[in-house]
Amino acid sequence: MKKRWLWLVMVLLITVPIGAVVIGNIERAGFRPKVDARAVVLMDLNTGRILLSENGDIPLPPASMSKLMTELVILDDIKTGKKSWDDEVQISDTASGVSGIKIALKSGEFLTVRELFQSITVYSANDAAVALAEHFAGSEEAFVQKMNAKAKEIGLSSSTHFVNASGVESHTDNDQEWSSERETVMTAEDTAKLAAHLIKSHPDILSTSSKTQTKISGRNLYLSNTNWMLPSLGGPYSYEGTDGLKTGYTVNAGYCFTGTAEKQGSRLIAVVMGTESKEARFEETRKLFDYGFAKTLTWKERLDDWFQYSGIAAALSHDKLALSHDKLALSHDKLAV
Repeated sequence: MKKRWLWLVMVLLITVPIGAVVIGNIERAGFRPKVDARAVVLMDLNTGRILLSENGDIPLPPASMSKLMTELVILDDIKTGKKSWDDEVQISDTASGVSGIKIALKSGEFLTVRELFQSITVYSANDAAVALAEHFAGSEEAFVQKMNAKAKEIGLSSSTHFVNASGVESHTDNDQEWSSERETVMTAEDTAKLAAHLIKSHPDILSTSSKTQTKISGRNLYLSNTNWMLPSLGGPYSYEGTDGLKTGYTVNAGYCFTGTAEKQGSRLIAVVMGTESKEARFEETRKLFDYGFAKTLTWKERLDDWFQYSGIAAALSHDKLALSHDKLALSHDKLAV
């Protein structure tokens, strides 16, 4: 009788901690997460399959996530030899006067294509985006035509269209409602497709988007990455395997994020649009990543991930100590008998 109770205690000591971790990490267990955002999409990049979509086909303001198309057009032109990373770009009055997040470019100064591109990718600078658009197409308007043509070329839906290179929203009167006809809009599914095409066509983009900082030469200016999920940042929102891709915020868009992470050769793209805070966009993305990797990794790979990044290992170590103690107690009982 005593043995039976002892074995029952041993089973409980093992299963209860594991069950607690599974419940606390329900997305990692493969259960569909509850995500608080206006729209979300999760894509398996390896297969192109959409693993989860909520309002994924609804056109919404993407804020700076539209710069993914800006980056694609620029990278395509550099790849074909039309432009070079070392080209010097003279900053115009228009670029220096753009609103929103920027690096305070001054009219008449020169920066290289590389410096401006890194300012877009790492820091999401609007003035750098406009400066590059003018350099690559002669004017921002002409560059926007290239953006929309590229969207059609790679198969994005007609619900997505661009009106500028930066994602900045037009200033409207207080009595004038936001209009999708006058602003850049993207669906979450199109954003995921764009991100997938960007990574597949230009995988080196991840080397730039994963930088924690970038420096503007001659200014002694360091720009920090706005993606708080990068493991190298080591903060509370860091997520192992994350190496991109683009954050965004405007009043109408809310807080947005297109993230990508890779584990065990499986790469996911998560799009979150319209959360209430900058922290929430990363918290919701974490849910999507956990859920996605539970779907795309084998059980062995998932267990390896759990043991490495969750509290299971610590819980089981504690259980082993408890079991060792129980075995010693059992041996003592046998000797007593």
